[in-house]
Amino acid sequence: MTRSVLLVEDDPRVRRVLRLALQDEGYAVAEAADGEQGLVELGARAPDVVLLDLMLPGMDGFSVCRAIRRESDVPIIIVSARTDSHDVVAGLEAGADDYVTKPLVGKELSARIRALLRRASPAPRRPESLTVGDLDLRIGEGRVLRDGEPLFLTRTEFRLLAELALAEGDVCSREHLLERVWGYGYFGDSRIVDVHIRRLRTKVERDPANPRHVVTARGLGYRLAR
Repeated sequence: MTRSVLLVEDDPRVRRVLRLALQDEGYAVAEAADGEQGLVELGARAPDVVLLDLMLPGMDGFSVCRAIRRESDVPIIIVSARTDSHDVVAGLEAGADDYVTKPLVGKELSARIRALLRRASPAPRRPESLTVGDLDLRIGEGRVLRDGEPLFLTRTEFRLLAELALAEGDVCSREHLLERVWGYGYFGDSRIVDVHIRRLRTKVERDPANPRHVVTARGLGYRLAR
């Protein structure tokens, strides 16, 4: 089955280069020159992954990312020339799953897309469900409930929580989580893990500033406290 990519980029030259590179890799590519058009295309085409520039005319990439997350858990990769740490973290906190910086290395971008698509649907794993305090993880169903009420987690957030749960209280290093959740290690950025942990806490913790479940093992990584 042909996978589809929505490319939201205002520079027509960059769009053309990326479109040709992605088509060479076998993807069907839809394009949008601004954020508003990107949201229209998202609703019309339901792509498998979104490549999103930050510096867009009108509605910027951060706003587009937040708007997508209100409606969809489609994987989002930020593609931007902005390498400032604040911009990278802000993009991830807006709901992106990953980011790459321009100029792009085609093989790296393709590898990241493949990694996202491989884990787009949580694979059923044993045990099928786990209970951690007031959290009920239905791993086989890809769902999380707190006190019986479902929580909305993105695919990445769910896999991150499931990986921590399956460690049965052991500490998971950032490198381990990059490999298991994102599907790659050597070109991964550990900030991706830290930002997603913060986002996860805002959803599963009653007091994210004082987490009871997703706790930090200083200098080592994270674990799920039971």
